[in-house]
Amino acid sequence: MIRSTTIRRHTTGTLRLLAAIAVAACLLAGASAEAEADFRVCNTTPGRIGLSIGYKDEKGWATEGWWNVGPNTCETILRGNLASRYYYIYAIDYDHGGEWAGEAYMCTQDQMFTIRGIERCEERGYQRTGFFEIDTHEQSSWTVQLQDPNLASDGTGGD
Repeated sequence: MIRSTTIRRHTTGTLRLLAAIAVAACLLAGASAEAEADFRVCNTTPGRIGLSIGYKDEKGWATEGWWNVGPNTCETILRGNLASRYYYIYAIDYDHGGEWAGEAYMCTQDQMFTIRGIERCEERGYQRTGFFEIDTHEQSSWTVQLQDPNLASDGTGGD
């Protein structure tokens, strides 16, 4: 089964906004048992976003970034069956301002990165950034939909 989460962006002018999280688990009709298992992020906004991800694997905590996701497109962030139940996302709306953020603090930097560990970010020369948690309910595939709250009438952002 492929499941998804929809996340709405705050639209006020400041960059340290918490994401309003609306969880919508939905089955995609017609998904076959042979479908590729991945972690995907869909940008349902009219602007470009920059995305980073955090997760825990057999080596410990890691954060990676940046993926550029165009308007109304999806990107596969991690390929294959998901290894963890929880993943963490931080995203910036390049064109309209605002961000999708939360209270799970991890390390990032301005340029492309893979960072091991989430402690003492500033001491190690990184930024301490608030990510929001995605609970995949131990599914093998998951899709996150990032949306602009001004464009969704029911708060779920679609299907």
